[in-house]
Amino acid sequence: MANKRIDFSCPMPEFDFNTITLEHGSGGQLMHRLLEDLIFKLFANKQLDQQHDGAILQLNGSVAFSTDSYVVSPIFFPGGNIGDLAINGTMNDIAMCGAIPKYISLGLIVEEGLQIDELWKVLESIYRVVKSYQIEIVTGDTKVVERGKGDKLFINTTGIGEVLPRAKIGIEQIREGDHVLVSGNIGSHGMAVMSVREGLEFKTSLQSDTQYIGDISAQLINTFGDKLRFMRDPTRGGLATVLNEITSKNNMSIELEDQLIPVLPQTRSACELLGLDPVYVANEGVFVAVVAHDIAETVLMMMRSFHKCADAAYIGKVTSNFPKKVIVKSGIGGKRVIPMLIGEQLPRIC
Repeated sequence: MANKRIDFSCPMPEFDFNTITLEHGSGGQLMHRLLEDLIFKLFANKQLDQQHDGAILQLNGSVAFSTDSYVVSPIFFPGGNIGDLAINGTMNDIAMCGAIPKYISLGLIVEEGLQIDELWKVLESIYRVVKSYQIEIVTGDTKVVERGKGDKLFINTTGIGEVLPRAKIGIEQIREGDHVLVSGNIGSHGMAVMSVREGLEFKTSLQSDTQYIGDISAQLINTFGDKLRFMRDPTRGGLATVLNEITSKNNMSIELEDQLIPVLPQTRSACELLGLDPVYVANEGVFVAVVAHDIAETVLMMMRSFHKCADAAYIGKVTSNFPKKVIVKSGIGGKRVIPMLIGEQLPRIC
């Protein structure tokens, strides 16, 4: 049932320079060559071939729309880089609206001094993702800023998708007794980035979970319709933030079972070393689903049939016992409140 991603690859063009300079953002010949050889040839399609500042698109029915900016440091980390992170992240935001992503804009803010081979690696990773899932990059923008002003590379992406006919997703759809599911192990992305930044070493490597999850969410929507109440990918602020966003907008509570929340051992070890709680750590390839209790087991089985959701788990339920609070029950019966994250726990992880 799970889709297999084809490993698209293409050779890097030859250039007579190795480093991005301010002249590559001037609008002149060097910028034209950079865009022509790196962007327009790599992502060629009918809309982008117009080389216009905008694009005319064909869409049917309701439209989902999302924009995001990515400033992760470092730009390369175990399991991914800022490029596939940006595309997967925007596609996932569209998917969590109950839609199929169709088009993306790509904005690059490049720091003077970035090596051309690093930029190529980022663009090639973007290429592999969009080709794998038949998404088109239809417009964008490139700027070059002075050395020291951009930390190598920032990316802005905006996505547009078509909402699935059976999608009826939102906090207002959640009912008491609904079950809370998570599609995989939490905290992997944030700790993978931090392990590189802090120079941490573990017996088992930490890998970012950055991946597209819209293929799974679309199948769930098409199968279960309005019994799939809510979906969200817990990025910055992690699982705890998403669940607190739910409870803050109604008089219900969410009660979790601590021992059921899936966390890889190496992620948990890294969190303990840095004094972090995995429920607050960012994810980039996991989603939370709130579903009607009578379909929870079937939904979970379907999720686990996808390789990328093999560790999907039931983690709790919606109740009215502790209005507007998220409660975690320990294995020995104790309870603690999980509030919204205060302050910045892990800067620059997406």
